[in-house]
Amino acid sequence: MAGANRTSIFEFLLWGLSERPEQQRILFLLFLWMYVVTVAGNLLIVLAIGTDARLHTPMYFFLASLSCADILFTSTTVPKALVNIETQSRSISYAGCLVQLYFFLTFGDMDIFLLATMAYDRYLAICHPLHYKLVMSRQRCALLVTAGWVLTNLVAMTHTFLIFRLSFCSKKIIPDFFCDLGPLMKVSCSDTQVNELVLLFLGGAVILIPFILILISYIHIVSAILRVPSAQGRRKAFSTCGSHLAVVALFFGTVIRAYLCPSSSSSNSIEENTAAAVMYTVVTPLLNPFIYSLRNKDMKCALARFLRGKIFFSWGQ
Repeated sequence: MAGANRTSIFEFLLWGLSERPEQQRILFLLFLWMYVVTVAGNLLIVLAIGTDARLHTPMYFFLASLSCADILFTSTTVPKALVNIETQSRSISYAGCLVQLYFFLTFGDMDIFLLATMAYDRYLAICHPLHYKLVMSRQRCALLVTAGWVLTNLVAMTHTFLIFRLSFCSKKIIPDFFCDLGPLMKVSCSDTQVNELVLLFLGGAVILIPFILILISYIHIVSAILRVPSAQGRRKAFSTCGSHLAVVALFFGTVIRAYLCPSSSSSNSIEENTAAAVMYTVVTPLLNPFIYSLRNKDMKCALARFLRGKIFFSWGQ
């Protein structure tokens, strides 16, 4: 009980970014630029899709949902990092840390769920085109996204509650720029065996099951595309899936590296873990708008129409 009482009054120290004074201004400007571009780029995608009736299809509905999740995901970690860099303070309160952890897990897991849903959408569109409109109705799309939010909130609540029951007896240094499960368990003075088992099985399932479903979907997709007789048809099909595959490779590659690969407490390993965290929390949401817009003709046209003010408000059939 004494340990639990002490957890309510102390702060964690986020020690993941460089501590060299000469690098603080560069880090602040770099993170600020990436955050502004991430929010602006993803917001443009949401507005372009929402205001153009020609993009009111399941594929773009899921893309708009992914952009919303990316904005929220990045906003969970980067603003606090910017404040800490600017104020020369690395502290975060115990309550603030738990709140950040909860939303970080919710929005991060939602990204994973949406990437898997988008792969399933492409699988249906390419491998079962005759049943596509029947299966991917508006109601079904809304149900899938709603189910994703419910599941990710339940997973985040489970992990956050298990961290809440741990004791932290004094000021603790977290070797990261935000509060995450692994670093918090390492600095706890309680038995974390239950947390580690839940992270292994529940966290592993949240990452690996969608990843395996994505791989299975794309095995079927590639097989179907290779059977298309015309070279132009194959190019068009590959182009449709190429953007999604690029995002999946970038996001899952860094997430699997951060959560499912063992790491030591050496300085080199801490730097590698921080670099991986920056990749999936900041860089991937930053690149998503560029990957999806530059490789997608419909998206480029919608963005151009939106920026010119030629907006279509009616929903397409």
